Amino acid sequence: MGFFKDFKAFLMKGDIINLATAVIVATAFGAIVKSFTDDILMPPIGLALNGVDFTELKIILKEAQPEQVVNGETIAAVPAVSINYGNFIQLILNFIIIGFCIFLLLRVYARTKEKESPEPASPPAPSTQEQLLMEIRDALKAKQ
Repeated sequence: MGFFKDFKAFLMKGDIINLATAVIVATAFGAIVKSFTDDILMPPIGLALNGVDFTELKIILKEAQPEQVVNGETIAAVPAVSINYGNFIQLILNFIIIGFCIFLLLRVYARTKEKESPEPASPPAPSTQEQLLMEIRDALKAKQ
């Protein structure tokens, strides 16, 4: 029973709950940015590049083979072997855009934290004993 008790305590720690919340929010945020990139940003860029769709850019190493019938036997279709560098470019662009959006969010968050931080408290007034010692010090300086 000790294992399950420890596991439950581990799951209920604030850090784990915060991490789970961050993962859920990051997933939703990533979906929003992906939609922004795919549906809003990339169509005009593709149009400006004469209708290029980055996800379709690839180098074909071996052509696809369609389904064939040889001597009465059906040979299954073989897909093309290709290097899909366009998809890689698209993912890099998504990463840069997501990083930029997170940077902006954290920057706004930091600025609101700066505004919310309380003014530093003024140092406490010296105690009666400290005031008396300062007066003695000042009196001794005045006599010299």
